[in-house]
Amino acid sequence: MKGASKSAMGASGSPGTLGEPRRGCGFKTGVSGAHTARTMMLADLTTLLAAAPKDAKREEFNRLIVEENVLGKRTTSNRWLSTRHLVDLYGLDQGVTVFRLLRFFWDADAPSRPMLALLCAQARDALLRLSAKMVLATKPGETLTTDDFVNFFNRELPGRFSESMTRSLSQNIAASWAQAGFFKGKVNKVRTRPVVTPAVAAYALALGYLCGLHGQLLIESDWARLLDVTRDQVIRLAQEASKRGWLDFKGAGNVFEITFRQFLTPMEIKASHGPN
Repeated sequence: MKGASKSAMGASGSPGTLGEPRRGCGFKTGVSGAHTARTMMLADLTTLLAAAPKDAKREEFNRLIVEENVLGKRTTSNRWLSTRHLVDLYGLDQGVTVFRLLRFFWDADAPSRPMLALLCAQARDALLRLSAKMVLATKPGETLTTDDFVNFFNRELPGRFSESMTRSLSQNIAASWAQAGFFKGKVNKVRTRPVVTPAVAAYALALGYLCGLHGQLLIESDWARLLDVTRDQVIRLAQEASKRGWLDFKGAGNVFEITFRQFLTPMEIKASHGPN
């Protein structure tokens, strides 16, 4: 890693917190994920969502991929594999909270789509989530190579994967961050800033909210850090998202209240924040 910062705190200057990812809302934990086999498949997701009705359920997505072959895969087995990986990454069902919110913001703001996909994949893939530690510690203009990612995973998860699997995982992880706009270049990944919009900020904060975070903890959470902007910029983006009706924002000084009552069911709110 050439010239990379030793800080793991990212642009916000805050150490952040993940909260408690809840499986009932579509989050996944553990030390495995779709990136052991694929990238976040942004092009395939874009094609699929363009072909699917807004209220499409899992069965409809399966039909589009396997029977209609909207992704243009050569064999039936490849179509089923693509289905499995896309489900792993995104849920592909309106009953999965993180996907339902993804689909709303995806349709609402096209320039946000690469970052929206990354955020959803972060919620669903613990290995991609782990890699944020290294990526966010890398400053714009600095470079990372596949070997940097390999060394990172060997250090964080010693003995977890074979050498070949670790390298494949590293290549896929690096490609996903590049698809989201954090890097450019094929071999040496040069760190860049992604496109971050009020829709992206609203989705990131919604993910943190679903993990039980609120107030300042939410503004400074790991989910907000993925926006790769300063704390003040997170607040400004949240305020703009509030003006568009994508969240409810109240704040003064270091006291904030951010809620998503217009998007989440009472059961989802209770699951993440309790009965009150």
